[in-house]
Amino acid sequence: MRIGTGLLLALISGLIWGVIAIVITGISLTLITGLAATPIISAGALAGAVNAAIIIARPPKNRTPGLYLVAFAAVVIAMMLVSFGMPFSLSFSQNSATQAFGVGLIALAITFANRMCLMDANAGMLKRYSFDLVIVRVFKGLGFVFFSVIVILPFYVMVMTSLKNQQDLFLNPLDLSIDLSQGFASLTDSYVELFTQFNFGSFLLTSTIVSVSTVLITLAFSIPGAYAVARLKFPGQTVLSSSILLIYLVPMIVLVIPLYAVFSQLGLRNSLVGLLIVYPATTVPVALYMLQGYFRGIPAELEEAGLMDGLSRLGVIWKITLPLALPALASVSLYVFMIAWNEFLFAFMFLDDPGIFTLSRGVVSLNSSEVPRQHLMAGAVIATVPILAIFLWFERFLVQGLTAGSVKG
Repeated sequence: MRIGTGLLLALISGLIWGVIAIVITGISLTLITGLAATPIISAGALAGAVNAAIIIARPPKNRTPGLYLVAFAAVVIAMMLVSFGMPFSLSFSQNSATQAFGVGLIALAITFANRMCLMDANAGMLKRYSFDLVIVRVFKGLGFVFFSVIVILPFYVMVMTSLKNQQDLFLNPLDLSIDLSQGFASLTDSYVELFTQFNFGSFLLTSTIVSVSTVLITLAFSIPGAYAVARLKFPGQTVLSSSILLIYLVPMIVLVIPLYAVFSQLGLRNSLVGLLIVYPATTVPVALYMLQGYFRGIPAELEEAGLMDGLSRLGVIWKITLPLALPALASVSLYVFMIAWNEFLFAFMFLDDPGIFTLSRGVVSLNSSEVPRQHLMAGAVIATVPILAIFLWFERFLVQGLTAGSVKG
């Protein structure tokens, strides 16, 4: 079934990517330079359409690097002509190098996007499959761009604000450009003052202790529990296996008030011991659920062979099951650590002593009129970066763990 045309679809794709590229670049230029860069959307749209028309004009097998270079140049020429040399409504005498880089980035982004979306399409009539394939690629790219902006933009604003001084923020709160001539020491004043004046090192140490302890306690309970549910036969096994996650049907805000009253009577409210009771209680169920599913996927014959070789049940778990379950253990550990590191509700309700504040509780304590906004943003950066680093490290560990304990033929 033939519907639509490849040329029409290419023009629509080019229009979309042209608008998106020039808008995102204009916003980025504003944030980086502090200038009010207003992108000329019509210039981006036309440039994107011209770029797509040049690419689709040739059959897929005849598209050479030279063609894409011509399409790249066409974007630059079209944008400059339509906008009369001011694609961001700024004279090129203002930050000319940055604007030129922005124009080149737009041309590169449009060319790459159109190339990926139209890689096997032609200018003639398209079959239904080819038509749908281009549509899916466009929407997939839009989703990628949308979620990337959602993730990167707040982090960028957070980092840039933390590097500003109080005077600059008062003059123009929306200007997120930084003056590198100030020197590294001046740019990082907020971070230094955070540790020297606001006791942030104590918050960081407390969160590390609580998070690591939560991971260890959770694994200590969830590993034998999950193994029992997955391998052993006992009355109520099916009910327990299917009801592990029932605790998550109850919102945490409903539990915090009774726990607050009980912990106050037991003297656990303003202590880390109280958190180390609550946190594992909320993470053990999901850890049990994740691990028992993974344990069931491990061939029981391997464990039976270990038992026949004289290993005890604990020996089988330690020497056979756990090495094979390294990817699952890493996933559970990362999940539990992130929950404990970012948890705020219980820490806010239970902790009153600033000396034992966790990181999330400490960051909120900075959110006051007495604390400059750049210090709050610096605290948010410090709270975020360790999680990113740990995730990247665990991701590598997960890939390595996939081959750990593999069975030789």
